Amino acid sequence: MTGTLLAGAVGLCVVTAVAALLVPDRARALVTGLGTAGAGGFGVAAGVAAALGGQWSVWLPELLPLAGVRLSLDGLGGLFVAVTGGVAVCASLYAIGYAREHGRVVHGVLPLFVGSMLLVPAAASVSTLLLAWELMALTSLLLVLAEHAHRPQVGRAGMWYAVMTHLGFAAILAGLALFAAHAGGETFEQLRTAELPAAARNAVFLATLIGFASKAGIVPLHVWLPRAHPEAPSHVSALMSAAMVNMGVYGIVRVGLDLLGGGAAWWWLVTLGAGALSALYGILQAAVSSDLKRLLGYSTTENMGLVLVGVGAAGFFARSGIPVLAGLALTAALLHVVNHAGFKTLLFLAAGSVLRATGVRDLDALGGLRARMPATSVLFAIGALCASALPPGNAFVSEWLLLQSLVHALPASGVAGAVTMPLAVAVIALSAGLAVATFVKAFGIGFLARPRSPGAERAAESPATMLAGMGATAACCAVLALAPAVVLPALSAAVTVVLPGQPAVSGRVALHLNGVMGTISPALITIALVAAVALVPAALRLVAGRRARRRARLWDCGAGPMTARMEYTATSFAEPLQRVFDNVLAPERDVHVTPAKESAYLVARVRFQARIPDRVEHRLYQPVLAAMEALGGSTRKLANGSVHRYLAYGFYALIGALIVLAVIR
Repeated sequence: MTGTLLAGAVGLCVVTAVAALLVPDRARALVTGLGTAGAGGFGVAAGVAAALGGQWSVWLPELLPLAGVRLSLDGLGGLFVAVTGGVAVCASLYAIGYAREHGRVVHGVLPLFVGSMLLVPAAASVSTLLLAWELMALTSLLLVLAEHAHRPQVGRAGMWYAVMTHLGFAAILAGLALFAAHAGGETFEQLRTAELPAAARNAVFLATLIGFASKAGIVPLHVWLPRAHPEAPSHVSALMSAAMVNMGVYGIVRVGLDLLGGGAAWWWLVTLGAGALSALYGILQAAVSSDLKRLLGYSTTENMGLVLVGVGAAGFFARSGIPVLAGLALTAALLHVVNHAGFKTLLFLAAGSVLRATGVRDLDALGGLRARMPATSVLFAIGALCASALPPGNAFVSEWLLLQSLVHALPASGVAGAVTMPLAVAVIALSAGLAVATFVKAFGIGFLARPRSPGAERAAESPATMLAGMGATAACCAVLALAPAVVLPALSAAVTVVLPGQPAVSGRVALHLNGVMGTISPALITIALVAAVALVPAALRLVAGRRARRRARLWDCGAGPMTARMEYTATSFAEPLQRVFDNVLAPERDVHVTPAKESAYLVARVRFQARIPDRVEHRLYQPVLAAMEALGGSTRKLANGSVHRYLAYGFYALIGALIVLAVIR
């Protein structure tokens, strides 16, 4: 059953890609959307079947020279396949109305991108994993560049993404090649039983951690993410941010906890530290960003950081001999992967709806969308609530479980745990508070008050197919928020693949932590909140009695009716927060004064500009790029057009190679 469903998903992706190149223009978006959605549905079914015990494996020796293609699906891979398939279903339905104007190539590549993401967690050998990984990278790059003819910044974003993703691929290739060389084979079964020297194990883990963390958007390897995600079509942004980045988490868990068997405790402290840094830095950048899709991109960095905090804590607890907390931390991390896939898909699709209706994604130029796009406004509000880690949002449950695993670790995790875990708790609490401020800004500034641009004034609601994709995603978020127990069997199956033992969380309505004290009932919390919200207005009406209502204009400080220019913008909303974290964000300000022609003492115009660059990119990558550019400029002198010089280069290279061979042989 599992193999048949996965084969159906991948086969339907290939058929849809071919059909997208052949069908007429009018039917292309419908065929691509329905075909890719069907493939995603098969992927969900295959992942669920694997998570419920339907493990499957196959070897296809004729598909790849020398090694063949090895596929296998267990509980861990099944979870990521199911999440990817779910995101593909919602994004593909949405694309039927959103991507009608895209060309044949873009429509043809989309199902191949989904198919490659379904194959990555199913790979059972190094060569198969690398093949699927590179196919995922190339297809996603083509989709990022889909609109390069309309905006020059798309090409720059694509360049950053291409370089970073292939540097990450090189790191994964180096680490897994070293692993396979010591293991004497490249299948995952051979890697699990291999005995590596400590230095080789450390090198394999660090190399693969760098490569997989780059795909997950972890600081300081995140610089491609806030560039590429905003410039890609919105349904592609949803697939990348809610599904593709999960493959980085999968790779770290698969290699570190499964194939390498856990390793040293410092591995996981490094992982936890990288996750904590990413969570805090990502949400700070999101809090001060006024570009809606860039804000969501940095939010992805934050949430992937929280996931790595859980993965790092799980590895550390397992190494420290605390299996109960290890299982709880990994369960929380994987649940957050599922929750993040839900609300980030919804948010990117809603952002695409806004962009399609207004032509802008700058929050400072939006506003007034609640009246013009009521359905999109409600759906974005649901996604914002879920992303804020507040009840009744779905992220609240996974972050609560993560906090429980860290808090209960204090008495038993030793000196390293006693120092690390309180800091991790503080980072999670601070990131949750900043996430609330970020999404209050995104929804309040972007959708409420008065419109601040002609595009916002002309906005109209999106087509039914786009609303259907967003509605399906919102329904998934609601199920995960109110009844997270529905995914507990899949989570338990995934965790036991790498951390054998009893399930860390159980229950149907209330979630019970096994082995430690803790219980939470999201449904009861939601009922209490709804009751409180309903009772407060009722009580006020009861106290006020039956007094006659009087309409009056709101107080406006005596200045007359308020205008859009008097309202808060996203920049002004975030300015107090920016001042608090000035030393971290390092904003750049420029004041340019133009004097009047008549006198230098009179001012004709004052222009103030402020921007908050990505400090990691500014301090780490820009010097490297400047040095490479200088090196490239200096080497131009070597190519002066002289044929004699070029022949001399070849002669000296040959002589040098012969000398090296003579010495080493």
